[in-house]
Amino acid sequence: MNFEEFFRRIESKNIKVTFEIENNQKRLLENEALFQLPLISLIILLMAKDRRKPYVAEIGQLVGESIETSMIGFKGSSQHIGWSANLRVRTVTALSFLERAQLVEIKDRQERIKITELGKKVINHALDLDNNLSFNLSQISRSYRNICVSRQIDMEVE
Repeated sequence: MNFEEFFRRIESKNIKVTFEIENNQKRLLENEALFQLPLISLIILLMAKDRRKPYVAEIGQLVGESIETSMIGFKGSSQHIGWSANLRVRTVTALSFLERAQLVEIKDRQERIKITELGKKVINHALDLDNNLSFNLSQISRSYRNICVSRQIDMEVE
């Protein structure tokens, strides 16, 4: 059955689909979040795939700093996205989604984010594409590694 035949059959059978939405029911995602959460989720998967697994407590700042240092629009910006409270809230939402989708795991004892095999497949697929997304994810990955190296050097100097 092809696409057009499917709709002809539906119309001929007079099938109606109704949705009941309660007035006081909260919408799970707002329009603004629909565009940002997938990118934030992919960035978290990138970080979890790296050798240095990020701590849960620092993931919001790391996502912000990685975006800020890798994307031209944020370089030298006065917005300081690494310290954005909105970004941190969205990062927690993205992390919660990734856990529920079983793309990452968080062990209480270690408090580090660990990528699952399914998560590796998702991020590897995104990185293997030949488009702007894969290019930007590669830039963000490099930025994350640079941040980690910089922090390690700072700790050794002190």
